[in-house]
Amino acid sequence: MGEVKKVLIEDCKKLLLGAKEDILNRVADTKQHLNTSNEKGGDEGDQTVRALAENEMLGMHNRLRSRLMEVEYALARIEAGNFGFCEETEELIEEDRLRAIPWTRLSIEGAEIRESLKKRFAHI
Repeated sequence: MGEVKKVLIEDCKKLLLGAKEDILNRVADTKQHLNTSNEKGGDEGDQTVRALAENEMLGMHNRLRSRLMEVEYALARIEAGNFGFCEETEELIEEDRLRAIPWTRLSIEGAEIRESLKKRFAHI
């Protein structure tokens, strides 16, 4: 088993911190938008449009929260010294993959294994 390059770890840490800041800003914007869009009244069409928009915003908020947890977990792995290793194969994750998705926990091979297992057990 190899070792993750220090330069790669530092680059990924910068990317993760930037992603974290972006996510937190987007979450704050989403909350502000939800708080200011609590208009009442209007006909059924207006109310339906508002409900759909609110539902979409809540979905986006949940996706952002989920991504934030992945980013935080990746930063914790950096601090713990086990960043860059695939959870499935325990091998190094490809450098290009880490630069593209620094919060990833799986190598390409590991992702394929996990997807295969999902498909196999989805029918049970």
